[in-house]
Amino acid sequence: MINQILLYYGSSFVTFWGIAHLFPTKSVVSGFGDISTDNKRIFTMEWIIDGITLIFIGSINSIVTAIDHTSSISLAIYISSVFILIILAFVLFFTGIKISFFPFKLCPVIFITSAVLIFLGGIF
Repeated sequence: MINQILLYYGSSFVTFWGIAHLFPTKSVVSGFGDISTDNKRIFTMEWIIDGITLIFIGSINSIVTAIDHTSSISLAIYISSVFILIILAFVLFFTGIKISFFPFKLCPVIFITSAVLIFLGGIF
């Protein structure tokens, strides 16, 4: 039971952060100032893709936890999710931490926390 709680918490953090990515998209893109229309579209696309990817990672973990958190498929999803969250946290730690916009500083913390919760819930 505790494993499932850890998995749901880890999944929820990632899903919530993905949803939170979608709302400020317009203001984030406008924060780049006077850039070309193509660059605005690229930044918009990338920001939305980041949010959707995080929502997918959290959702797939929640779904496999609800179906059977002990199956080998679930384990493979947990391991791959932990792996990608650690990679994202690593990249954001060295890039996002230098940005003055505070939520970028939260990304590595949220990703590592989620990875640890998913790891503990799914592996042990």
